Amino acid sequence: MIDNCRTHPHDVEWLIPSFEPRLENGDVHVWKADLNCTPEALARLESTLNEEERIRADRLVFERDRNQFVAARGILRTTLGRYLHCSPGGVLFAYEPDGKPRLCESTVPVRFNISHSQGLALLAFARDHEIGIDIEAMRIDIDAEEIATRFFSLTEQTELRALRPEHRTEGFFLCWTRKEAYVKARGGGLGIPLDSFSVSLTPGTPATLRSLDGERWTLRSFRPSPGYAAAVVAEGRSRTFSYWSYSSVPRR
Repeated sequence: MIDNCRTHPHDVEWLIPSFEPRLENGDVHVWKADLNCTPEALARLESTLNEEERIRADRLVFERDRNQFVAARGILRTTLGRYLHCSPGGVLFAYEPDGKPRLCESTVPVRFNISHSQGLALLAFARDHEIGIDIEAMRIDIDAEEIATRFFSLTEQTELRALRPEHRTEGFFLCWTRKEAYVKARGGGLGIPLDSFSVSLTPGTPATLRSLDGERWTLRSFRPSPGYAAAVVAEGRSRTFSYWSYSSVPRR
């Protein structure tokens, strides 16, 4: 599915591919995955992890957090393995100074990013172009205006306050996911002040990015599931976006 938003400005249709995905120049592939796996599926995914990832998982106090970390990492490895035509356990990672993972010693120039919230994960892939993605469950038990005052630009704060009260929670999370996706695509981490650029946040209007390097990026905002907000930022213009649903059932 490519940029299909017929039912809601931020809705997309998620398909399960019946073929090996091919990532061409200009493509952006977004995958959605449920991290609440069956014990059998979780065991398969855990078997793909390396020792460092298992140690990271074991350090997590709560079983739910541990299981979701294992699922997210295993799904990332499994999906990358399909693009790279190798086993999930054969995927080797390196890390940027800010912690952003990348492929190590790969002959296939695949860039990727992952985000998860409340049991739902999104993975984004592009060929030889930077990519960033973010997903958030839209919680109402936060002080959106206080957080906006601390982290949003003055333009964003003004736009948020102009929304009707019943739209401000959605507007806040539209803004937050768009900003996080942009920062993750750039790879700057905490070195990029969140108030140094602006995104649009009014529900039902096109997603826009206003930054000094805005022409370098393509921003898409969508609703991966009811109650969630998400955004993806890809380097370059005229990108073709496709949306896939990950299945934990092993293919035959």
